[in-house]
Amino acid sequence: MATGETKSKWLGELPDTASEAGSKIYLAYENKVDEKMILSRAPADIVSLWKSNLNTRDNRLYYGDNAGILAMLMYDLTVKGKVDLIYIDPPFATNSVFKSRSRRDAYEDLQTGTRYIEFMRTRLVMLRELLSEQGSIYVHLDKNMIFHMKIIMDEVFGSANFRAFITRRKSNPKNYTRNTYGNISDYILFYTKSDTYIWNRAYRAWTDDRAKQEYPYVEEGTGRRFKKVPIHAPGERNGDTGKPWRGMNPPTGKHWQYRRSVLDELDARGEIYWSSNGNPRRKVYFDESKGVAVQDIWLDVKDAHNQNIKITGYPTEKPVSLLQRIIAASSDTNSLVLDCFCGSGTTLDVASKNERRWIGIDKSAEAIVTALRRFQKGLEPMGDYVKGRKNNQKTLPFEFQDPQKLLPLAFDKPISDRTDVIEEFSLFATSPYHGELDGAILGLRSKT
Repeated sequence: MATGETKSKWLGELPDTASEAGSKIYLAYENKVDEKMILSRAPADIVSLWKSNLNTRDNRLYYGDNAGILAMLMYDLTVKGKVDLIYIDPPFATNSVFKSRSRRDAYEDLQTGTRYIEFMRTRLVMLRELLSEQGSIYVHLDKNMIFHMKIIMDEVFGSANFRAFITRRKSNPKNYTRNTYGNISDYILFYTKSDTYIWNRAYRAWTDDRAKQEYPYVEEGTGRRFKKVPIHAPGERNGDTGKPWRGMNPPTGKHWQYRRSVLDELDARGEIYWSSNGNPRRKVYFDESKGVAVQDIWLDVKDAHNQNIKITGYPTEKPVSLLQRIIAASSDTNSLVLDCFCGSGTTLDVASKNERRWIGIDKSAEAIVTALRRFQKGLEPMGDYVKGRKNNQKTLPFEFQDPQKLLPLAFDKPISDRTDVIEEFSLFATSPYHGELDGAILGLRSKT
């Protein structure tokens, strides 16, 4: 594998790049609004619909268009510059409408082209203002607009704050695809507000087979499993790490990974393995490993794909395991997490159960009712939806019930019997409010 070195090591002639220093790449299109106009947007008027007397964390769920609500939050000094993590799973510019499994309207995804780009840019600019200096943002998209939004996010957050382009396997193979490769992936752009951000590296547990494959050696005397790794790194150095150690120089074009005094300490502890021809390598022990470090290809967080997986049934619902990884990696206990396309409430659910504070926003009444039901009732196996449709059962799964009766049904057994209920939140809507959530609110009020 090729390894780059600094420009100073190049012996030939280099092109003059001085004129490019500090230049930025912008996406130009008609009707692109100046950032100052976005940041001066009038805030939405908000009405309070319900407030739990248990809401010590000030968690908030908003019903309404997120642009006006984000503009309002920019005036809230408890939120502006205080959000440690933003995850959004916005519309994907599919020019489609989405319905729930019971054929109720869930949300529309009709903006495409430059209208979509400006729709997203407007919200990203405001989200940047809400992020803390240690904050991160994850934007989940598919192939339609991911590359357009990469340029927009470079513009809004700065290309230096780009951290990862994550590819997620979203489904099992699609064998019916005839004229191209199967579409089984989507993508997540990960940016930060600055270069000092919350980061708790994610690891996956070792399997026995992989552990034996990665750590194939067993140390005599201790029985500890280990692997051998080089003690040099790419690039020449003129300091201590570039000088001879134990009578040998680093390989050509490389330097020692550690200062020579550190290498002496490792050797004294028996952590340097010397081959028969005198080649030193470092022992790395399996029992000191935290697990398999997660890379930027995620194969293990697919959408629901069998009837035993528990879901809400909301279209485009993302798996709990996906949000668990993101929230654990880029926030800490009591961090404020925001999702302004919150859908079925996966981000809010995972944040709450991991002792994070949260703000959720969605303009779909179906989404808000689904999230409220989730908070009170939890998830149901995907197979229950199929049974409900096939058998026309009298007691249908949540997805097939009348949305106005949905939340009262969440309290069909004593609240003490459910250990995962989420009650610490307040519910708001933009004004004017036309009563779309009234049936759900009745259920909430019955237990306050």
